[in-house]
Amino acid sequence: MPLPNRVDPFGGIHAVAQRGTLFGNRGGRFHRDDRTLHSRPWASRQWICCVLAFKGRRRTPLMGRGYTELFFLDEVTALAAGHRPCFECRRADATRFAAAWARAKGLAHPPKAPAMDIVLHAERLDGREKRTWRAEAAGLPDGTMIVVGGEAFALRGEAALPWSFAGYFPALPRPWREVDVLTPPSTIAVLREGFAPVWHNSAGPVA
Repeated sequence: MPLPNRVDPFGGIHAVAQRGTLFGNRGGRFHRDDRTLHSRPWASRQWICCVLAFKGRRRTPLMGRGYTELFFLDEVTALAAGHRPCFECRRADATRFAAAWARAKGLAHPPKAPAMDIVLHAERLDGREKRTWRAEAAGLPDGTMIVVGGEAFALRGEAALPWSFAGYFPALPRPWREVDVLTPPSTIAVLREGFAPVWHNSAGPVA
């Protein structure tokens, strides 16, 4: 039976069969011994997105001691949910993310992970619910996740890709109006500064 460890772009955690292409956690353990989740689905502000394999490390069983493992369709999904690249297993990507953050915010030096986590935690949550914000879809960068009719779409070029746990459905035209945005504002700023997230192969080749 699938465990409740698959994250959607709204930050929700589900038990589904599809596994995803990236791994992560939310700063520790928030599951019970029977591997159900506590009502608050995070342990700290450190929400990270990791690779599936790193230095031969293995955790057996999943959702045992230590922390609650999570899985994402791709990095676009993880960013929308409010995660950032891990500085241990994805150091090069995390360094690029921090450098783009500094450029976007006019900082003299790239911020440390805890400083970004404080900002992202405020931007991704409204109490315990997902925080969204309004913006014109035409001006949003590729890799942004938006909500239309209650469903999540990833923006790429002139297209909006319908999201699912199995992958993206065939593209629809990008909306040219104000929409609800799932990806946190600071992450949007990082995308504007050239950070290129990892896409699931169902999104098609990068142009």
